[in-house]
Amino acid sequence: MDRLIAMQVFTEVAKSGSFTATADKLDMSRAMVTRYVSELEQWLGARLLQRTTRRVTLTDAGENCLRRSEQMMALMENMEEETGSHDGELRGQLRITCSMSFAYAQIAAAIVDFLKRYPQLKIDLNISEGALNLVDARIDLAIRISAEPDPSLIGRVLAPCSSVLVASPAYLLVHGIPQTPADLAAHRGLSYANFGKSVWTLSRGKEQVSVRISSYFSANEATALLRAAQAGGGIALQPVYLAKPHLENGTLQVVLPEWQLPDMSIYALYPSRKHLSPAVRALLDFLAERFAEVRW
Repeated sequence: MDRLIAMQVFTEVAKSGSFTATADKLDMSRAMVTRYVSELEQWLGARLLQRTTRRVTLTDAGENCLRRSEQMMALMENMEEETGSHDGELRGQLRITCSMSFAYAQIAAAIVDFLKRYPQLKIDLNISEGALNLVDARIDLAIRISAEPDPSLIGRVLAPCSSVLVASPAYLLVHGIPQTPADLAAHRGLSYANFGKSVWTLSRGKEQVSVRISSYFSANEATALLRAAQAGGGIALQPVYLAKPHLENGTLQVVLPEWQLPDMSIYALYPSRKHLSPAVRALLDFLAERFAEVRW
């Protein structure tokens, strides 16, 4: 039995909860998947999976085996990547996490261009709004927008992140255009659930104002709020990298353009500088170069 393949098969079964789905993904028969798992159990002398007619679940031994198997898979990928880089080609797989809005607006296209430069690489993009343990999730690089990134991670600033208040022309035609920050309190707010949900802070020169808004619709993801604003739902706080094309085509309009919202930064975060793979270094340099002069 090839124990590495058996670990790969077991890992896929554990993640999907299905022998059939694993067989389809790995392009092998279901019987072969069953054989690899059974022989791995025999080798370890422990039952790894509980099988019922409805689902497959991990035993305690299976949980331990899954963790170790994932570590082995990651080690093999790193070895392949580092060994393969000596001929000038980067190989292997990178795992990246990023918010939906930045992935949609910027990162997806950036990855395509990066992979054109390094066609032997593969990239797995995890769309996530919340914090992840990069080590447990086997994430090589996290792209996060923050004023204060996680101090336990190494951070490299890729670009500034400015925000604006926006609304559709149709909404402003019906409800009027705010002339001062205080006017926002009378409007329908579209707010980010995890940032400034009830209070927006604006500044103009040395003047700073905090306004409590009426947030009747909140979401934990910026593109949903962008769409709600385009549909005439109210005034939304949006990152410029996402809103700019819609401001240019006229489907959105800036509200209170002379007032500024707090700036944040777009960071590339990774667990450690030690043993940073050539592929991660190449991606970091590529993103830093791409966003050196912000065009959004």
